[in-house]
Amino acid sequence: MTHKFDLRVYYEDTDSGGIVYYANYLKFAERARTEMLRDLGVEHSAVLARDGLAFAVRRCATDYLSPAVLDDALTVLSTVTNMGGASFDMDQVVMRGDHKLAVLDVRMACMQVRGDRTGKPARIPQDLRKVLTADAAA
Repeated sequence: MTHKFDLRVYYEDTDSGGIVYYANYLKFAERARTEMLRDLGVEHSAVLARDGLAFAVRRCATDYLSPAVLDDALTVLSTVTNMGGASFDMDQVVMRGDHKLAVLDVRMACMQVRGDRTGKPARIPQDLRKVLTADAAA
C-alpha cells in the first residue's frame, strides 16, 4: 500500500525566489510519515507513552529532480519497502501532479528513549510491526 499525503507550499517553505528550500522536502516527508502512521492507527505519542520508544531517521538519501514553488499543491507518496527487527525502510516521492520532484530512500530506526535515554535500538512493537508489515505486503 502506498500512503498519500497532500500539502500546499507556503511562503515559509520557500527562498527569496519562491522556490522550495531543499531541506523542506525532508519536512514534507516527515509529515507524510507521521500521517501514514496515524492513518494506520498508530500515534507517535502513544508509542512513546506506552513503550518508551520513538522513531528516528537513520539514513536518508534524496534525489532532487525538479523544484517546487510557492502555492504548488504537492503529494507525498510513502511506501514501506522492508521491515527489520528495529528498523524499516521506506520509499517516499514528492509529486506535483504526475511530475516527480524529489525521491527519498529512508531507513527509520526504533529506539529506546525512556529509562536510560541511551537511544539504543529497540525492537519494533509487534502491533506496529503487524500494521507496517501488512502495509509492506499490500
